[in-house]
Amino acid sequence: MVGIGGTTRTGSSSERALRYALEAAAELGARTLVCAATDLDLPMYRPEEPDRTSAATRLVEALRRADGVIIASPGYHGAVSGMIKNALDYTEDLRTDVRPYLDGRAVGCIATAAGWQAAISTLAQLRAITHALRGWPTPLGVAMNSALPCFDDTGTPTGQPADQLRAVAHQVVEFAHRRLPDRLAS
Repeated sequence: MVGIGGTTRTGSSSERALRYALEAAAELGARTLVCAATDLDLPMYRPEEPDRTSAATRLVEALRRADGVIIASPGYHGAVSGMIKNALDYTEDLRTDVRPYLDGRAVGCIATAAGWQAAISTLAQLRAITHALRGWPTPLGVAMNSALPCFDDTGTPTGQPADQLRAVAHQVVEFAHRRLPDRLAS
């Protein structure tokens, strides 16, 4: 399972939420890889330019192998951050694969913002982007209002947000396990 998210600031609320969800997935037996902060500081995606940086190649190869994905974006002005959108644009490099884009993969979506409006609109965008990339958004998506108490003193998600992050991780892992026999048959 690949986690994509955060901001250029290491330890942002969206990165902490992503890492928490991936830890929950690992507890369920998933092998996880976090692509956050500097991992996503990629050149602007250019389809006409086939050369990729090592970070971009790592991201694309990780997505190619992944049976599940969790994406966490901050809500910047009510939308997915440019860094997350650019990282997702690199899935275009998967267009000719047997499983193009995010086809057949469960995708958990997490949005954090200092207010409900931006968190919810960002979550809706993540779900729409997942559909456009042929992924399967989990039934539960997480919108976190970081202006409210979402994290304890150590920066760990707490309360209802923590419960929701664990539920999303469970849904991604469960879907991946159910799809795995189909993948092995092809």
